[in-house]
Formats: sequence, structure tokens, C-alpha cells
Amino acid sequence: MREMLSGKRILIVDDEPDVLESLEELLDVCAIDSATSFETAKKLLERNTYDAAILDIMGVDGFRLLGLVEKKGIPALMLTAHAISAESLVKSLRKGAYAYIPKHEMATVDSYLIDVIHAKFKGGNIPQKWFNDLSPFFDRKFGSEWKNAHRETLEHFNLSHTREELEKIL
Repeated sequence: MREMLSGKRILIVDDEPDVLESLEELLDVCAIDSATSFETAKKLLERNTYDAAILDIMGVDGFRLLGLVEKKGIPALMLTAHAISAESLVKSLRKGAYAYIPKHEMATVDSYLIDVIHAKFKGGNIPQKWFNDLSPFFDRKFGSEWKNAHRETLEHFNLSHTREELEKIL
């Protein structure tokens, strides 16, 4: 599966050097440019093209960066530790992110990145795998009513129900 990422050009932006280092190791089959600041990332975006971007939210003005990558048609995966909230998840989707992943799930970032790149190639629909995989975590973290509070957005992106929830309904 990792061979699907071989040679893909990825921009990674995070203000924590150890996170950048870990992601570079996890994605060693990719051609990676990394940045620890909004300004550096903006310069890289002006000079280069990317197959995908992995953006931290806090410390690098991730939502503003998301706007820049979205304008360039680059699919983005938001990766965060400090901005884990239902509001940040919804804001990420509304601003064009293809996925919203907590940093504690960083070890499996390659599978989510494959989904993001594939989704962009297939027409731009937000992949559902990350949401299905992480929905139990989000439910515990955000509370049982978070999906109802953000139903309109989740339905707009076809994320209103996890696979398990749909099986219960059907």
C-alpha cells in the first residue's frame, strides 16, 4: 500500500521539529518539503507543486495555510493535537480539508494520506475512511451530541454516519 505514495510530493507544516521528523520517517517514500512556520510554507507553496499537504492547525496558522493550499487545488490533511474540537473539525472541512486527524494517530498517517490523494484524483470527494476510523474517538472527545450539533456540515460531506451506525440503522 505504501508504494502508492512513492514519489508523491508532500508539504508538511508543523511548528514542532520532532513531529516533522516523525512524519518524514513515516513517509520516507515521498518527496517531502517541510516548514515550521506559515511564512516558510507560503514560500514553498509559491515555488512548488504538491500532491498533498499535511498541516498543523496551531502554531503555523493552519487554517490560513489551508486556504492557500485549497486555492492551489492541493488536498490537505489537518493534523492536530491542541485544536481537537468539533468546531475545528467542522471548520477544517468547510475550509477545504480532506481529513482531520489527531496527532496521536500520526503512525497511520500514510493510509489517510493515500485516501486523501486518491479522493482528489477521483473527483474531490472527501474520503470517509478517516471519519469512520476516528468517529469513536471523536464521540468520546466531543460528547454524544456533537454529530447532531453539526449534522448539516457532516451530511454535506457525507460524513453523518459511521459504517457501524449505518449498520445499526439498517
